[in-house]
Amino acid sequence: MSMRWWYGRVMALAGVIVMAIGLTSGVAAASEHHTGQLPDGATWVADVPAAWNGTTILYSHGFGPLAAQNAPNEETRQALLGSGYALVGSSYSGPSWWALASAVHDQFGALAALERLTGPPRRTIAWGTSMGGLVSALEAEDGGRRLDGVLSTCGLVAGGLNLNNYQLDGEYALAHLLAPAQNVKLVRFANPDEGSASAAALTKITTDAQATPAGRARIALAAALMNGPGWFTGATPPAPADYAGQEIQQQQELAQLVLGFVVAGRYQIELAAGGNSASTAGVDYRALLTGSSHARQVRALYRTAGLDLDADLAALTRDADIRPDPQAVRTLARTSMVTGRLRVPTLNIHTTADQLVPVEQEDWYGGRVHRAGAGPLLRQAYVGATGHCAFRPSESIAALHALESRITTGRWGRVAEPDRLNQAAEGLGGGGRYVRFDPPRLTGGLGEPGRP
Repeated sequence: MSMRWWYGRVMALAGVIVMAIGLTSGVAAASEHHTGQLPDGATWVADVPAAWNGTTILYSHGFGPLAAQNAPNEETRQALLGSGYALVGSSYSGPSWWALASAVHDQFGALAALERLTGPPRRTIAWGTSMGGLVSALEAEDGGRRLDGVLSTCGLVAGGLNLNNYQLDGEYALAHLLAPAQNVKLVRFANPDEGSASAAALTKITTDAQATPAGRARIALAAALMNGPGWFTGATPPAPADYAGQEIQQQQELAQLVLGFVVAGRYQIELAAGGNSASTAGVDYRALLTGSSHARQVRALYRTAGLDLDADLAALTRDADIRPDPQAVRTLARTSMVTGRLRVPTLNIHTTADQLVPVEQEDWYGGRVHRAGAGPLLRQAYVGATGHCAFRPSESIAALHALESRITTGRWGRVAEPDRLNQAAEGLGGGGRYVRFDPPRLTGGLGEPGRP
């Protein structure tokens, strides 16, 4: 199955919940629609409502085909236009779907192109989704006088190096512990088909292993290394001590969504980086698990299966031999990692159970920002839901209004607290599910236990 097929699958399984929030059918017709092309080949698209409120939203789309977008989905786009916001976004210019080397430049190029038509806005807010959330986080450090604030939604804010490393840790555990004789290729894919073949192999391995207690224990270990939540479907998560129920959810997310998308997607990141940036060599897998919020679950399932967890962790550490390409590491460090040095107010929102961009990324990012001395500029808020970017439009727009309040008043106050965000979402007609939440540490992240 191709990467494009998996992209469509992700959009179907992890799409935004469609909700009506007081929209009228004539919004788009009352807007001026603009398109164009930047010198590097990126395209851009913009919509300016007739009753423009003076605020432009610079929207950064997520990982996928390079097509210009100016909103996360049609429902949110219509709501924003109906409230008077101008919208603009670019396609990015590549060379692959992991377009971080060009994205910030292309986004500001699209903004400048629109401003040549409309004149300067009263206020500009960057808004990004998923990989685009990382683009927006980078814009928060580079935007300076061009931006007034940043809203990062389900953002990949821990960056490309961390993403590649912890995903590889989990993939390596599945391959090495469940099917060592298959020699599944995990990095340095020569073409998209190699990535898709490895994704299919790991998906089958994970599906077959679910039939035995030993397989289920090792799936839970791999999921823990990948920061995989124990909630994939259903209105509520399994109980905190329902370790078997959590593992069922983890196996489903791995087999139905995560492996097919992220393993095949590695080809796109390697293409952009010029090689493999991830490593297993030198990793202490015992330390990685010890630092995981899922460690208790994994230990319990290993006891049930009668397996020696220490032996498996020792084998993973002993046999790990994947080393990175230094140039690829340097490329992603330069293009795809934040410094934490924010220059404008920034609000991040995340679901508490995100299968593709784990909420643990917010803990790593928050630490980075605070160590850089920019903590007062940042707020992070959490929607108690499962799914990647599974926000109601009312929840996203409530966050936008909270950021606007911070920009206007110069202080956060309580505008980004769960009760205030839910109240604002309710006022928009869609309700809110914001909760008080402290994200766990990012297992396998740079600077975290076990990672050299």
